[in-house]
Amino acid sequence: MAFAYTPGLRVADVADIAKTRRLPLKGEVLVKEGDIVKAETIVARTELPGNVKMFNIANMLGVPPSDIPELLLKKEGEAIEANEPLAQSKGLFGKYFKSTVKSPIKGVFESFNEITGQAVLREPPIPVEIDGYVNGKIKEVLPGEGVVVETHCSFVQGIFGIGGEVRGELKMVCSTPKEEITADKITDDCKGKIIIGGSYISYAVLKKAITAGVNGIVVGGFDDQDLKDLLGFDLGVAITGHEKFGLTLILTEGFGKMTMAEGTFDLLSQRAGMIASVNGATQIRAGVMRPEIVVSLPADARSAQTSTKQAGAMDIGSSIRCIRSPYFGMIGKVSVLPPELQVVDSEAKVRVLEVEFKDGKKFIVPRANVELIEG
Repeated sequence: MAFAYTPGLRVADVADIAKTRRLPLKGEVLVKEGDIVKAETIVARTELPGNVKMFNIANMLGVPPSDIPELLLKKEGEAIEANEPLAQSKGLFGKYFKSTVKSPIKGVFESFNEITGQAVLREPPIPVEIDGYVNGKIKEVLPGEGVVVETHCSFVQGIFGIGGEVRGELKMVCSTPKEEITADKITDDCKGKIIIGGSYISYAVLKKAITAGVNGIVVGGFDDQDLKDLLGFDLGVAITGHEKFGLTLILTEGFGKMTMAEGTFDLLSQRAGMIASVNGATQIRAGVMRPEIVVSLPADARSAQTSTKQAGAMDIGSSIRCIRSPYFGMIGKVSVLPPELQVVDSEAKVRVLEVEFKDGKKFIVPRANVELIEG
């Protein structure tokens, strides 16, 4: 049988996935291998160095830098409070008209340079904690760095997303995958939830959702120009996920009005009312990252479908999505996988496949122009 591998989006009603939770700097891991954790469980923590404040004591006291060491009231490495005296001049006759320099911040007197007269003050360290993100089991501990959490879940990947990690209850606001999220569907009970739509959400409705306190939105499509207006800049090929605009947005199909895939919509409908972990981080180039929706399930949950297919495997009958013109966004099934190279319109020789769309029409497309929808 013809057989191939291709990158693809995963839409699985039941799957086991592992999520690496890593600190930005070396720190302390708070759990051990085999521990059961919740999404909100703090699994590791560290401290980022505080901001540095440069402070020219010599200029402020009006004396040469070389004279400052004997005027200092604090030693290097000592803790300081805001407005606490750092240095004091000798004054007239050692008693009158003394000048005092006070610390502008709370932190540490880190160092003093006798050549420039500059003191280096450092603000208190910034605590950083990472949580489990999903309900699951600690599969591996990365000493001083973090952990790997394994979870039994429903797992859906999107095409594109913005915004970071959020959690909330899944709430359906559309009854069909073709339906658009309109303003009347953003109600008070959407606050703190992940709302699931159909084909599209406009910029105006998205702004209303932000005002209403929605944590996240999963929808088929969004307008490219609206995305630029929302962020205030063109993303280009940057990695997303660090945007701070009020919620996380995940597109399952692409830009424009695009009907959400039925399999994706049906699966999310089945998980409505359950708590989901959502991350909009996306990287399209090398080291592909896809936005995701993870709904942790009981350990005994089993899929209604069984499959022996390997991840990334594409064969006859596989569901695929076209990702380039002229069939961009269209979903169909592989009907033929010819092994030989064929000449395409660009006169290049490439591997192709025959795709059959829902209307029964069949077309030849390069394999590089499709992605697998893994169910």
